Parts: sequence; C-alpha cells; structure tokens
Amino acid sequence: MGWKGKAVATVGGSTYVKPQDLDWGPTPFKGVTIKVLYEDKEKGELTCLLRWEPGATLPMHKHPTIEQSFVLEGSFYDHDGICRAGEYVWRKPGSFHETHSDEGAVILAVYRKPNIFKNSAGYKTEDD
Repeated sequence: MGWKGKAVATVGGSTYVKPQDLDWGPTPFKGVTIKVLYEDKEKGELTCLLRWEPGATLPMHKHPTIEQSFVLEGSFYDHDGICRAGEYVWRKPGSFHETHSDEGAVILAVYRKPNIFKNSAGYKTEDD
C-alpha cells in the first residue's frame, strides 16, 4: 500500500461553499428552512444548515442511518434531551423521534440517507 513517488494535489478536488451567499429555501415543515451545502441525491447524502423558527417541530420520523447535528445558534430537543449552541448530538440508525425548538435554532445537519416520515416515504408502527 501507499504511493510511489510524490503525491500531487488534485486541482478542483475541493469545493468551497459560502453559506452566507445562499438563500434559505423551503422545507415541507412549517417554520424550518434549509441551505444545502452538499448533496448526493443518488446516495441520499445531505449536509445542510437548518433554521428553525421559535416553536417549530419536526414530526415523528425514523433515521435509516446515523444522523449528526451540531447546533450553531439556539437549541432543539427531543425526548432524550436538549442540544444547545456549541453542542452536538447524533442519532442511532433505526431510531425514531420528534424534535422541537422553543427558542429557534440554526443547525448543521449531516445525513447519510434521508429521514423517513410517515407522510412521505412511510413507515409502519405497531398502531398501523
């Protein structure tokens, strides 16, 4: 393993994104807007900024793979706890939760696959 000779930097191998130059776009959820920083639709990967207005809720959903969130401003929470500015939380694959933000928040979120909502891709519960 390893390189033979000297490694050379790949020109064009880095993509720089300036979030301040992007507009906040809509999401299907009231009070939550998005700036997409990276997306590979074929793989389902997404890195984004999510802005939550005070009182916003993300309804019950399932995480097919790990979800990672770093709170830049404000806070958001679920049944397990609260994540405040400067803090990080990750969700286990297969886990379900509903999230809320009383004060509003800006979150850096990293997804390997999209969340699954009952009203979109669908999931079954014991009550179905």
